[in-house]
Amino acid sequence: MKWTGMYFIGFIILIGGVLGALWKMGVLETIGTTWTVIGVVILIGAGIMTAVSHSGTRENIEIDRK
Repeated sequence: MKWTGMYFIGFIILIGGVLGALWKMGVLETIGTTWTVIGVVILIGAGIMTAVSHSGTRENIEIDRK
């Protein structure tokens, strides 16, 4: 599995943990389902962007001309 996939899976687990904690504290009841889903979609989008931006190595290629 590529590191991008591993990073994204870890991010999904983090979101699940935060949602579980908010549910247990009763915060999700006051926010509502619509705003909860909107927040999760935004977080998943941010996770995808971060995972893709941190994937791969950036290397400079030097060409020796003689």
